[in-house]
Amino acid sequence: MWSRVAYAAAHVVADPLVSSQGDTRAAVDFEATMAFRRHLAGLGFGIAEAMDTAQRGMGCDWEVAKELIDATLSEVGDATAVACGVTTDQLPASDRPSLASLIDAYVEQLEHVESRGGIGVVMCSRHLAAVATGAADYLHVYRGVLAAARRPVILHWLGECFDGALAGYWSPTSLEEASEVVLDLCGTGHVDGVKLSLLDEQFEVSLRNRLPSGVRLYTGDDFNYVNLIAGDADGFSDALLGVFDPLAAIAASALTALTEGNEKEYRRLLEPTVPLARLIFEAPTQYYKTSVVWLAYLSGFQSHFRMVAGAESGRSAAHLLNVWMLAREVGIFADEEMAFSRATAFAAGLGIPWSDL
Repeated sequence: MWSRVAYAAAHVVADPLVSSQGDTRAAVDFEATMAFRRHLAGLGFGIAEAMDTAQRGMGCDWEVAKELIDATLSEVGDATAVACGVTTDQLPASDRPSLASLIDAYVEQLEHVESRGGIGVVMCSRHLAAVATGAADYLHVYRGVLAAARRPVILHWLGECFDGALAGYWSPTSLEEASEVVLDLCGTGHVDGVKLSLLDEQFEVSLRNRLPSGVRLYTGDDFNYVNLIAGDADGFSDALLGVFDPLAAIAASALTALTEGNEKEYRRLLEPTVPLARLIFEAPTQYYKTSVVWLAYLSGFQSHFRMVAGAESGRSAAHLLNVWMLAREVGIFADEEMAFSRATAFAAGLGIPWSDL
């Protein structure tokens, strides 16, 4: 359909009547969650399921992720590509497992995804980050996982700006050694692409130019996506982006323009979204999910502003209201009156009169 492969990392809709705090299992409204995935697929996007935007590691564990993966593949798997996060979160968070146990945990999840027709996204493991002593440990674990893959997987490189537990991933020594580890794995023939989320445009272009032929760079850079997807004389990035959740309609039109060879129109549509994206993903970046769900609520994709594990408290009221105002300028709301009504009612509930906004 498009000249770029584009996955939208999709959020989950919580059941607003059920608590999912503490050790309580995440309560997901699967009907509303699947309706949103149908919306994304209908626009032409692949679905990135059970990843960071779906609060993986921030409320949704492997048991919930399995349900999401199964439901999404059943719902839209025949219509679009579904890339599903696999990691080691079925192990207790406090465990310090052996490398062999980590391979087994990864493979268990990968087998579940592949047996149902999904594409595996091998996510970073907090467990591996905690026990690895150097690049050799990462190579050992990932080679073991790749050897078990039935089809090429996507490697996920998530920066510490998204998850502080992942500092020094691939190599505690240097970014260059980390790159060499990833490039080594990309040469195995078992890797479709690398999903890079370091929010560093120059580094992404450099790594993209070093990838083996046929291996894609999926940008996860929610700051610099416009230039990275457009590309340069040496190549371009495909996309696996959380920001495409709230920007889906605009992004779909922009990607269509780019496919038709109209980069000027692509940029006219997508460049105005960058200030909004930078606000959504401002530090502390891991709470971008709160802003994503806030926009889904204002847009009418869900009936409430509640999140799994109470994550709606991850951003301040001031931040959320600024997100709404920027989103309104960008034009993401099909029903501006609904968005206005919901945003101002939210503010009024906090004792903030409309005249102060």
